Amino acid sequence: MKQILLSLATLFFSCCSSDNEVKAEGPANTGKTLVVYYSYTGNCREIVNTLTGQIEADVLEIRPAEKGLRYEANNYALGTQLLNTIKANPNDAGSYPPIDPVTTSLNDYKNIIIVTPLWWSQMAAIMQTYLFQSASQMSEKHVGIIVSSHSSGISGVVADAKRLLPDVTWMGDALWIKASNHGNRASLIESWLKTQNFSDEDTSADKMYITVGEQTQSVTLVDNDAVQILIAKLQQGDVTMTLNSSGGFEIWGALGFSLPTSNQQMTAQPGDVILYNGSNICLFYGSNSWSYTRLGHIDGLSESQLRTFLKAGQNDIKVTLSLTKPTGIRNMASTPSTKGENVYYSLNGQKVTNPTHGIYIVNGKKIVL
Repeated sequence: MKQILLSLATLFFSCCSSDNEVKAEGPANTGKTLVVYYSYTGNCREIVNTLTGQIEADVLEIRPAEKGLRYEANNYALGTQLLNTIKANPNDAGSYPPIDPVTTSLNDYKNIIIVTPLWWSQMAAIMQTYLFQSASQMSEKHVGIIVSSHSSGISGVVADAKRLLPDVTWMGDALWIKASNHGNRASLIESWLKTQNFSDEDTSADKMYITVGEQTQSVTLVDNDAVQILIAKLQQGDVTMTLNSSGGFEIWGALGFSLPTSNQQMTAQPGDVILYNGSNICLFYGSNSWSYTRLGHIDGLSESQLRTFLKAGQNDIKVTLSLTKPTGIRNMASTPSTKGENVYYSLNGQKVTNPTHGIYIVNGKKIVL
């Protein structure tokens, strides 16, 4: 698995940095969830990319107004100065370092996830500025927080968040991603999301199911043209193919049809489902860097479990893609409502009282709303 090299600076200022806006890789946005992050060393950007592969969300990056500052230089002199200024007078807007103007309105969002670095056991000063300025807009929102640090505990960051946002509903405990488990962030985030009390409507991304032998695993799909065409194809029926092990990190082979590509240079991680050259699918149990189109991520399996599930090292592996679980609602009989109305079921067989957009089972058939 890709190892992240940490400089001396990241011992106390560990999180993300990027000059590019992160684009959410969830399904079509409903304007309900916003991920807000500040970046410094690169880790938070990776966390956000992983997170937005698992939920439907918009992404807002917070940037300092003054560029190129080294907050860790001279024994963390500047970063410490910024934090001490805030601590001395936390109710004064002038205590907070300036940030680039933010035009994103929070009115359309019910859920907000904050992804922030830890600076000297406190929340990064740049993120504190945004939260101080946005506290009134966040009132009564459901808010979650993910904190990245090298090894320091995050209680001080959580305390800062609660001080800055006194009128929000916290969705649950904060998630701590540190240097030693950053590589496992996908499974950590997946487990954490299940503990969070999101506002009433589901924020889950679209799902697909992969069956290898007798075992079936769900896949959280991203939102791109390839996935939309793949979903349309699977609505017509399951797709079965034969894949082979390759390179000690994947099983791969021909889909039997082509999908549109949006290739990006990336490092695929264990569990990633990748489109290669438009017509090949790759299921990763290891890691590899190449130009790929991401399709999704297999849910809930460790690297060792993925190797077993994907029959690593073997060839002629029968793999089936579907939109329904083989043992779930595939053979479900339609159940008419006592009022003569259609009854909607989700793809995992749960009855849905108030269906919104998505794929549902109605009278034994898959439909798209």
